[in-house]
Amino acid sequence: IYTGKVVKVVDFGAFVNFFGAKDGLVHVSQIALERVANPADVLSEGQEVKVKFLGMDDRGKTKLSMKVVDQETGEDITDKINAERAERGEAPLSDDTGGRPKREGGGDRDRSRGRR
Repeated sequence: IYTGKVVKVVDFGAFVNFFGAKDGLVHVSQIALERVANPADVLSEGQEVKVKFLGMDDRGKTKLSMKVVDQETGEDITDKINAERAERGEAPLSDDTGGRPKREGGGDRDRSRGRR
């Protein structure tokens, strides 16, 4: 868990400086447990936030999450959230899908024959 500063808010999330010269993206799906339509409604440049490092995407970009961190205490609350979701019969949170189940094969159409 890191404390960072929002450096830029965009339609798809916010860029947060969290490790000296290191910036990462908090995707809109990783800002809060509830749906966020516009990141600028809940975040502003210069705001201090607590983030969890989720890993790197396939292009080497840093992925961060705010929704699994208690913004007051800095505590990782992933286990607490997953326990509550299990009680309601919901799937556990996934670090890279925003709580949605992963799709096997990446989609529902046959891509083996190339582009149409």
